[in-house]
Amino acid sequence: MPFSPFYFALLLVAFGLLAVFVQVGALTLAFDKLGLSPNSATLLLFTSLLGSLINLPLFSVKTEGPPPSMPQPFRSLLRLPPMEFTGKTVVAINVGGCLVPLAFSVYLLRHNPLLSLWAVIGTVALVSMVCRLASRPVPGVGIGIPIFVAPLVAAMASLIIDPDYSAPLAYISGTLGVLIGADISRINDIRKMGTPFASIGGAGTFDGIFLTGIVAVLLT
Repeated sequence: MPFSPFYFALLLVAFGLLAVFVQVGALTLAFDKLGLSPNSATLLLFTSLLGSLINLPLFSVKTEGPPPSMPQPFRSLLRLPPMEFTGKTVVAINVGGCLVPLAFSVYLLRHNPLLSLWAVIGTVALVSMVCRLASRPVPGVGIGIPIFVAPLVAAMASLIIDPDYSAPLAYISGTLGVLIGADISRINDIRKMGTPFASIGGAGTFDGIFLTGIVAVLLT
């Protein structure tokens, strides 16, 4: 039987649908471990995704220009055209990648009263330190970090420190660890990145923070 373009297109569609079902199943399992109802999980998901489009400016700093030979960052269909660099970088906070994970972490703490605060502080500190060491400033783009570093460390540390509440602890330490270790602790590095706009929890790091929480919970 010849391998027709139509058959190839159907095969691609089938693989795409399979990937969607796998991702939806993974999200459902992760949210179920966190004690969320389907409606609450859907609300959190859409709030995070829509909030990722909103950046609230905080302040601006004088920064160095990007290297002249630096390649232009990839532009996706969902991203706005890059801003012109004028010698200053506007530092903002992303709603979906920072404020929503912070609010949900507070929710998890309030609804898991037996979760030790010292366990949370220790695990967040550990993940933050690892994220700080693993992250690197990328000129003209932002802070880069291997995507599976934080969830693996958060999951393993949570299982060891508090196995009874490993799922909420993994989410809290994973998301806050990336925010603190890869974003907040590297605020001074933006002076050398030559980018006109830097968002805490936004742009490339949003995917990392969002997936960190989900993957860390699935690994517990």
